[in-house]
Amino acid sequence: MKEFQLDNNVKLKINRVNDNVLRISRQVNGEYFDSALNRYEFLKEAKQAGLTSTEQDSQYYIDFNQHKLTVEKSSGLIELFNSDDKLLLSQKSVGNEANCSTSWFTAQKDEDWTGFGDQSRERLFHRGHQADLWVRNVKSYVPLPFFMSTLGYGIVVNTTHRIIFDMCAKTDDRFGWFDHSNEMDFYLIVGDDFKEILHGYCSLSGFPKLPPKWSFGLWYLARTQANDAEVLNDAMNFRREGIPLDVIGLEPGWMEKDYDYSTEKDWSESRFPIPFYMRNGPYNFVDAIKRMGFKLELWLCQQYDLTYEEERRIGHKSGENTDEATEFHVDSEVDLNFMTPTRMDKVTKPEEPWFEHLTKFVDQGADFFKQDGSLQVNGFPDRLYGNGMTDSELHNIYPIMYSRQMHQGFEKHTNRRGLSFTCSGWVGFQSWCGTWAGDTGGKVDTLCGMLNLSLAAHSWSTNDMEVTEPEGIHMGYFLPWAQINSWNYFRQPWLQGKKLLKLHKYYSRLRMQLMPYLYSYAYQATTTAVPMMRPLVLEFQNDLEVRTIQNQYLLGRDLMVVAFADKAYFPAGQWVDYWTGERVDGNGWQDISWADDRAGGLFLREGAIIPHGPLMDHTDEVATDHIDLMLVPSSKGSTFTLYEDDGVTLEHHQGANSNTTISTVSKGNTIEVTIAAARGAKSDMAANRTWAITLLTDIVVRSYSIVSGQIEIQAATPIPENGVVLVNKPDACIVYQT
Repeated sequence: MKEFQLDNNVKLKINRVNDNVLRISRQVNGEYFDSALNRYEFLKEAKQAGLTSTEQDSQYYIDFNQHKLTVEKSSGLIELFNSDDKLLLSQKSVGNEANCSTSWFTAQKDEDWTGFGDQSRERLFHRGHQADLWVRNVKSYVPLPFFMSTLGYGIVVNTTHRIIFDMCAKTDDRFGWFDHSNEMDFYLIVGDDFKEILHGYCSLSGFPKLPPKWSFGLWYLARTQANDAEVLNDAMNFRREGIPLDVIGLEPGWMEKDYDYSTEKDWSESRFPIPFYMRNGPYNFVDAIKRMGFKLELWLCQQYDLTYEEERRIGHKSGENTDEATEFHVDSEVDLNFMTPTRMDKVTKPEEPWFEHLTKFVDQGADFFKQDGSLQVNGFPDRLYGNGMTDSELHNIYPIMYSRQMHQGFEKHTNRRGLSFTCSGWVGFQSWCGTWAGDTGGKVDTLCGMLNLSLAAHSWSTNDMEVTEPEGIHMGYFLPWAQINSWNYFRQPWLQGKKLLKLHKYYSRLRMQLMPYLYSYAYQATTTAVPMMRPLVLEFQNDLEVRTIQNQYLLGRDLMVVAFADKAYFPAGQWVDYWTGERVDGNGWQDISWADDRAGGLFLREGAIIPHGPLMDHTDEVATDHIDLMLVPSSKGSTFTLYEDDGVTLEHHQGANSNTTISTVSKGNTIEVTIAAARGAKSDMAANRTWAITLLTDIVVRSYSIVSGQIEIQAATPIPENGVVLVNKPDACIVYQT
């Protein structure tokens, strides 16, 4: 950490957080301030040595990750240069306007910015616009004071207050923000591309936690009016129709009291009459759906004061003196009704964490809870929280307190992976929760909001699938999480007519077979910060055309989804139509089409390696002893690592997993495919596995040979037309002759 004395008797503090993140904070009234993000460790700063500075003439110079930061002595204004001495960021002024701290920067002509979370569903880049960041229902569920520049830097403003960004909205030569915290404190991240900046962002605010494997299966949320008989009937119908399903959720109607915010909630006696002696099974409806392979989700609402628990976690106590007796005059008549202080908050139990009252439902079979937006998206302008903060400081950070306490509470109680499911968040939310898009439907604007969250390293996104439209079904099944929400209606697939039911059956089965692919990229997101659902700009950042595309994205690296459009943009390279196998030359717009039993575009990227697993009713029904590999060989070569673990416990944190590396490359008249032996403490998961290899290439494959390793290949000679070869005992390289 370095502190710089400025000529105006103000000091500037610069801390090197990690290899590519600096914190820059300015004194206010002679003091530095930490935000609630720092206090409760949603932003974590490692103690880094090696921040060196020199002083020359009117400036301080700081070398930082092949970049140079200058600080003007008279004002504390900064400039950032890359290794080629190109100016990336130039601060114009720091001040105060309308009781907000302001910081303005020069906007370069070729510069644009992405980020800010779910506060816009109309665009992915924000030059010429404002971003008003305050958690609100529907309008801005997850606004984030984080953005990335096309020039190679990112900024996180260290605030939990309302903040308004002006990205050249009023004048084309400057951008900046109005922070209602009245402080100047931000983190500066540098990186060669958006992926590297996202990694820096997560190194500061937390990488995503790997959820249970079953969460990547299909979810169904029953009607809020449903009773136990209807839920069991829905469960049976999913199995009878052959629609793979992992989760059944209950909306507010599961509770005796509608929208019960208290810690005294219980099952509805009329809809879910579970005798007290049978709450923990084995014959109630929860145990019945468990035996069918389903996980159970319960809807929640709350207005609990979470700050008591947050203060306990950092070793502080708040809201003391709860047991002090009221003092009376010596001659007064003592009324016992007035002997203790009375709280305005009638819900919170200061001594009890919110999750504590949910443990009985977990013990009865609940696997996770849906944290509805109810009241966490509402402002409480007259509320004083137990930690002494007002709603102006707590409102935006409250949702991530909620998600973290839910996640950690579940893991502590069960020693199983937590899963927080919410619609709201702030900086650091990507580390603790998955989201659905709230009450925004399931069309293109909804997708745009989810892609904006992906541009803040968020991976576990979904929406309420639009089940009445084929295009909505297509998109809904190709999200990181897939969810059908009946809410107050009848959205069961078998009630939508034969055509839509057929689509549900096809897409749900394909999603189940793609589980090895989905779960591997889910794990990758937890280590790289690259989200599962990727706006095209994350993979093709230098292609200016992709900045405006809101209805296409990559699921993992290799599957490009096109939703609600019969025209698609293909970035440079070769693409293959997943439905037909036809090859498409990239670098332009093209018309696309699909058969009546499909509902949108799906394309394989050049170099794609797509493992398909067995068709199952739910993700843990059988072992994955056979995998069908779909490959699109490329002269550049490509590699995919199949990640596996037990899918449920926390043992993967200690390395209890299996990793199988698959690679392919096209060389002249040969194509090489290598399936390495599994590595890791759980490598025995792949001990008896067979692999079927399908090459998607326009070159005729005539024969194959074994280069190395012990391998048995079962196939006709010459190779069948589709190139399928069944491999037993991998750890070898196969060379196909073309």
